[in-house]
Amino acid sequence: SMPRHTNTVDHEQYVLSGAAEVGINDDIYQVKKDDVLFIPAGVPHWYKASADEDYIFICLIPNREDTIALVEGP
Repeated sequence: SMPRHTNTVDHEQYVLSGAAEVGINDDIYQVKKDDVLFIPAGVPHWYKASADEDYIFICLIPNREDTIALVEGP
């Protein structure tokens, strides 16, 4: 899992294997292999992988420095 956090850059993720519940802002998605996510810069998001299989994804970000900040709250 990954706690609620923000990034300073937009990023896209392509899921290679596994499944997870992913929160992006106030929305929650059930994602699995071959799904694609777009996470805008500054938007709080988090991950909770299912216990069945490792959740593996490729994360694509612009060629810029990124800062991750943990965010309090649900």
